[in-house]
Amino acid sequence: MIEAQHLTKRYGKTVAVDDASFAVRPGRVTGFLGPNGAGKSTTMRMILGLDTPSSGSVLVNGKPYRELTDPLRSVGALLDAKAIGHRTRGPGRIRRHRHGRGRHASGTPRCLTPAQTSEINDTQERELS
Repeated sequence: MIEAQHLTKRYGKTVAVDDASFAVRPGRVTGFLGPNGAGKSTTMRMILGLDTPSSGSVLVNGKPYRELTDPLRSVGALLDAKAIGHRTRGPGRIRRHRHGRGRHASGTPRCLTPAQTSEINDTQERELS
């Protein structure tokens, strides 16, 4: 579970994230939607311990991300899809992510329905979000 309480991040006078509180239940795939500059990436960076909140806290399974024993088995995150290349097709992206988390790639088909798999089989990674 990911729990954020009164999460705030300021850069000088600019407030990037303002008093955000939320919980993400285990097993849920969750994303942030909003316009550029809304604080989506900053919030993700605070969850992953890459940025320190100005105030508030965020815990993953009851601990700060940096204190997790095996963080890649607790949280899967992709802050910039361009950073991992864009020649991979849809299912390859999922297989690579599962492998990086220590899970066998054969479990990939269970993540998607047959209809979803056929929709993304020929989709370039750069076309996915």
